[in-house]
Amino acid sequence: MRTSNHQQGFAAVAAVFLIVILAALGAFMLTFSNTQQMTSAQDLQGTRAYWAARAGLEWGIGKVSAVSDPSTLSATTCSTSSAIVLDSFSVNVTCSVTPYGEAGATKYILQFRSVASTTGGSVGSIGYTERSISASMER
Repeated sequence: MRTSNHQQGFAAVAAVFLIVILAALGAFMLTFSNTQQMTSAQDLQGTRAYWAARAGLEWGIGKVSAVSDPSTLSATTCSTSSAIVLDSFSVNVTCSVTPYGEAGATKYILQFRSVASTTGGSVGSIGYTERSISASMER
């Protein structure tokens, strides 16, 4: 009785194919995991930048609220002369003051803009984050 030897080596080919498929799947999972981690880190930085910008906005509103005579308000009253550094963020606050008349009285519209950006990085780099908040106030 003769045995057929046509299937010799088939298990080795199947094992190599399976190893290649598993290696490709592992590489995909590693890339996906790294992307997920980077996205989470950027989301956290974006939230921190938002709160830093909000702190700058509240700083500007606080400066205006402390002025007893609104006629002395100017853009320099509620704007930062240099950036405020909060943790790893640089915060710049600008405002404009516009007077208008209402029923014989002078009122002032103040428009604030606070921008927080990471201190170590430039626009377009992966570690750069920037958030901006605006608000208006009548005084």
